[in-house]
Order: sequence, then C-alpha cells, then structure tokens
Amino acid sequence: MSTPPRRLHLNAFLMTPGHHDAAWRHPDSQPHRATDVTYFQQLAQTAERGKLDSIFFADGLAVWGRLRSNVSGGLEPLTLLAAIAAVTSRVGLIATASTTFNEPFHLARKFASLDHISGGRAGWNIVTSGSVNEANNFNLEEHIEHRVRYERAAEFLEVATRLWDSWGDDAVVLDKASGVYADPERVREIGHAGPFFQVRGPLNVQRSPQGWPLLVQAGSSEDGKEFAARHAEAVFTAQQTLDDALEFAGDVRARAAAHGRAGLPLILPGIVPVIGATEAEARALEDQLTELQVIDYGLGQLSAMLDVDLAGYPLDGQLPEHILPTEDQVNGNKSRFTLVADLARRERLTIRQIIARLGGGRGHRVVAGTPEQIADALETWFRAGAADGFNIMPPILPTGLDAFVDHVVPELQRRGLFRTEYTGTTLREHYGLPRPAAQFSEPVLASASR
Repeated sequence: MSTPPRRLHLNAFLMTPGHHDAAWRHPDSQPHRATDVTYFQQLAQTAERGKLDSIFFADGLAVWGRLRSNVSGGLEPLTLLAAIAAVTSRVGLIATASTTFNEPFHLARKFASLDHISGGRAGWNIVTSGSVNEANNFNLEEHIEHRVRYERAAEFLEVATRLWDSWGDDAVVLDKASGVYADPERVREIGHAGPFFQVRGPLNVQRSPQGWPLLVQAGSSEDGKEFAARHAEAVFTAQQTLDDALEFAGDVRARAAAHGRAGLPLILPGIVPVIGATEAEARALEDQLTELQVIDYGLGQLSAMLDVDLAGYPLDGQLPEHILPTEDQVNGNKSRFTLVADLARRERLTIRQIIARLGGGRGHRVVAGTPEQIADALETWFRAGAADGFNIMPPILPTGLDAFVDHVVPELQRRGLFRTEYTGTTLREHYGLPRPAAQFSEPVLASASR
C-alpha cells in the first residue's frame, strides 16, 4: 500500500489591514472595518475558496502598539469565529487565548462550544501572554515570570483536556420513551487539585465533534519549544533563514520524539508573500509599503521587541550592541527578541533598516515576487524539511489574500503540493490528525431503559 504524498498545510493569519505595519495607509486596505464582522466573514470565505486548512486570529489582552500610528483593538476572536462559522463549512477556525489571564473552565467551555457551532473546526493557539501591559490589566504591577507562565500553561492544558473528556462520547442517551437524556455514569467530575488550579468539573458542554480543538502553540523560546514538544499539534513560528528554520524544526521534533510523539507537532513558519504579476511589480509594492511606514511607530515596535528604549539613538547608525539585554534577562517574548537581535548583528543593519525589515511581518520572513517565485520559496523549505506548511500573512488585506488564493494556490496545486478539494470536514482531518480518544473508552454498560 503506497503512502499518500506529503502535502502542505496552509493557514491564513488574518489582521485587519494586513501584516505590514503601513498596510492601513495603503489604498487597497480597509482599516475602517476593524469591527465589521462581514469583513472577516468575507476573508474566511476567500480562505475556504482556496481550500486552506484554517484561518487564525492573534490576540492580546491590552492595546497593541501606538494608537496614533496603526490599527489597534478589534473583536474578541472566539466571538468572531462563531460568527464566521455560520457562513463557512470547511475552513478551520483558530483563536488565540491566554493561559495566564483566563481560567481553564472558561476556555474549555468556549472552545467546546465553538467546536460544536462549527461542526468540528475549532483550534486553540495557546499563549502565555508576553507583555507587562497585559499583566497591568489583570491586577498585577509586574508580569509573571516566564518559566512560571509556562508551568501554569501546562497545568491549564491538563485541566482543559480533562474537562473536554469529562463527557463520554456516548453519554447522551436521548431516550424520550424512558425519560433518560444522559447516562450519569458517562459524565464525571475531574477532581483536579494542583499548584495553580482547583477544578471539580464536569464541563457543562457535551463532548464536541473533534473531542478537543486542534492544539497550536506559538512560542519559540526554550520553554516554548519544550511546551510545544510535549503538548502542541501544530506550531506557528518565525525564522528568517532556511538554516534557522531547519535548526528549529529539528530541535522541536527531537524533543517531541523524546516524549514519544513521532510526527508531531506540525511546523508552520510565518511568511509574508508580497505578490506581483512580475518581480518588479512585487518589489515596487514592497517599496511603497516601506515608504508609508511611520518611523516613530516602527521605533516603538522595535524597542518593545528588544526590551530596550531606542529613542534618542541615531536612526542611521547601527544598533548599539552594549545596550541590549541577554535573552535570559527578557521576561516577554524571548524568541522574537533573539530573532531580531540576530538579524541586526548578522546583516549589520542600521536602526532604520531594521524598522524597514520588520515592517512586513514583525520578524517573519518576507518574500516578494511572482506567484511562481512565492511557490518556489514555500516548496524549498517544505522539501528541505524545515516546514510542514506555512502561516500565510498577507501584507495587505483583502487584496493580499485574494492574490495568494487566486494565483499562488493554483501554482501549488499544479505542483501536487496542495489539495484541490477538502477531503474531510473537521480541522483535525485537514491537518491529518486523529480525534483524541475519550477517557470513556469502555463500552456502555447501562441500558437505555435504566
């Protein structure tokens, strides 16, 4: 029996105007629709038309960036995805939610509900929240230490999965004649007591179509990689070079194998495709976006990534090495700090040049070219083993997603690298992953008349 060909997994990462920090100023973007549900429904329908595995919304629990110079704020993603579920039927729906500033019962209930509403298309991007601004919105003066956040995340996920399994798949009897709705022996308390949480259970939502949502993780620090290796089914990550991507993928896969998880997690680096009919046209769009950047916004974003205030340093001078902290001293997003610092050192960039390089995707790889060149870039990393697929980050929305779906996807399909039709209905099926077996795996002993 022949093994089916390995194919790309493609997720559309959606942000209101697009991923370039100047996208909102471009005439093709629609920043006025940041709270317009129909806008995001239309984007999701475009992704579904392209047979993409899923769409994804990032989220934070504070205002991002500087309100003066970019779109900030917007709709809560789980609420938004429920509305998107109503107008789509296949594309997966992934929401970011924090384990640091939520409770397991709340999130387990919300994701189970989304999975029911969507017919089995929910995914959870598990984050620990990286900024002190978020901590300040939850009764804290300082952020919780990085290692402790990941310890809490591991226990949080343990509680959530046990809650999702607190109903057996066969718990609902629905015997109208005998008056039995559910077999109480098939629904149980979890009785969890740990250092961070005490949760009795059971969940007040029946077990959902996927059992659990697809579990995604987006941290690339040492703690993040270890968490992904133990728990994640897919990883959203950022690397600038093929060598770095290969090193990251090999590290995470080796860690996962040590935990007995062969083939998991799927590695999905972010890529910002700047697409033109010709390479010159793509480069012109890239240059146009760079010219539209607000330097003060980019400087603030860079300062936040590097955990140091760069105001007052000459924009056309190189990044002063002596002012940078070490990764160990960073309590926010450690992996993004290292990526940006390494980029600046490797290419000896000025502060202005770093701002321009990060404008497209905040450290994610930017590729400008024709649809064929974009497909080449994806295929190279995929065939090298650096990626199982990609987190597609259009620089401008909606036009960038239209261009990818209408021109890059057909090229990938011609190469046999991507599906031409959905073969499943759930997000887990799109990613080729099994439905987790319920803890209630033994046969039902009670009769319907009991």
